[in-house]
Amino acid sequence: MKSAMHRMPMLATALITLIFVISACAAPVPTPAPQVIEKPVIQTQVVEKQVLVTQVVEKQVVVTATPAPVPTKAAQPVNLRFTIWSSNEKHLAMLNSFAQAYKTTHPNVSVQFDTIPFADYATKLAVQLAGSNPPDAGWMPESLAVPFLEARALADLGPRIKKDAEYDFADLSQPAMSLYTKGDSVLGVPFSTSPHFVLYNIDLFEKAGIDTPDKLYARDEWTWANLAKAAKTIKDKTGVNGFQSVSAGIYKEYLTQSLAEFTRAWGGDIWDAEGKTCLLNKPESVAALQWYHDMVFKDKSAVPPGEEVDFFSGGAAIRPGYLSEIARLEKAPFKWAVIRLPKGPAGWSPVIGQSSIVAFKAGRNADAAADFVAFVTNKDNSKTMAQFFPSIRKSVLESPDFLKANPLVPAGAMKDHVVPSIASGRLLPTHANFEKIRLAITPIFDGMWKADANVQASMDKACEAMKPLLNK
Repeated sequence: MKSAMHRMPMLATALITLIFVISACAAPVPTPAPQVIEKPVIQTQVVEKQVLVTQVVEKQVVVTATPAPVPTKAAQPVNLRFTIWSSNEKHLAMLNSFAQAYKTTHPNVSVQFDTIPFADYATKLAVQLAGSNPPDAGWMPESLAVPFLEARALADLGPRIKKDAEYDFADLSQPAMSLYTKGDSVLGVPFSTSPHFVLYNIDLFEKAGIDTPDKLYARDEWTWANLAKAAKTIKDKTGVNGFQSVSAGIYKEYLTQSLAEFTRAWGGDIWDAEGKTCLLNKPESVAALQWYHDMVFKDKSAVPPGEEVDFFSGGAAIRPGYLSEIARLEKAPFKWAVIRLPKGPAGWSPVIGQSSIVAFKAGRNADAAADFVAFVTNKDNSKTMAQFFPSIRKSVLESPDFLKANPLVPAGAMKDHVVPSIASGRLLPTHANFEKIRLAITPIFDGMWKADANVQASMDKACEAMKPLLNK
């Protein structure tokens, strides 16, 4: 049986047909007509000669029937489901603190954060949205945004956030919002525009007796070629892997992120800006992939396929990553630092990953979901999230406080390496058929991760497999 991921092209149909609007209208209770009750009243009077006279006086008493009191409509309990891919305890603590703060003003609303591993996120999210208990809101990576947008699976947040003066929609960087603004509609709000940068183990550089990346950068020698030389020296002298790919995922779910880092630095890419032409088999891209292939199989300095290594416990010397991962280094058993990606033959090519918060049309609590998304992405909460996730709010990025937002990263490193990477970085590749493309080329790359593989021939096959899925 085919996996749910293979049904991604059916996402739009599945979601649209499974969105139900249920409404119930109660008929008004008729009010009874007024009733007139005739009630005799006995009055006694004393008249002359002390003769008692008894007189019957007819008195009308009008009784109007009062309808039964209608109870004030209490806010119904709302349970929002919010999907994420992080299981980091600090991320979860922060998100749950937002949910608790929201509940103080919306006591009927509870929020449940459901973690789906990133490798399974596309598949499981699509299945849940087409199921009987769809999530109301969640995180959306840039790689999946286009298919979900084209499937019209995302709810419009515009009516909630654009006219709210306190929210200050104009404070959001409009270039960073470009993927999610369609006319007057706002279909998501990026909460993280995170540049790729390099984490490195200072202890391993010192043990190998070589200059650390910051010293190379100061001499304008921080290049991918010199990174490879450092990685080989570290492996030769310490026995520890010199290099690990971004988020340790080049052989798994982070293949395209790694490809973007390497190929763009050489002047290539995965596909062109229009998403119509494969560029993996172009000379620049092939040269970049040959460089990495040599690190793995000739230098034996990069983590090879099938080997599990934990950079955060000292298993590798150099690893590209994201700001959100740095929390894992809080208790690292070694000295470490961060620096921007190296330069390649085509110069400095910073890469940006973008994650957004969206509300799903299939959810059953549309208004509450939109309101909660607005709350999480407001100015105050954006400042809080900035310790892990670089904001797109200009008021946050331009504030001196942003440089101190992450207590683990020195303000100087934020200023010199993180902020410039955000300012001039290019977004990771996106495409309407992103998942299908990734599935089509992954087996080809699996075959290329061998010592005797021909990189050019492999990339020719990758482009051939990709061709039917481009320009659609």
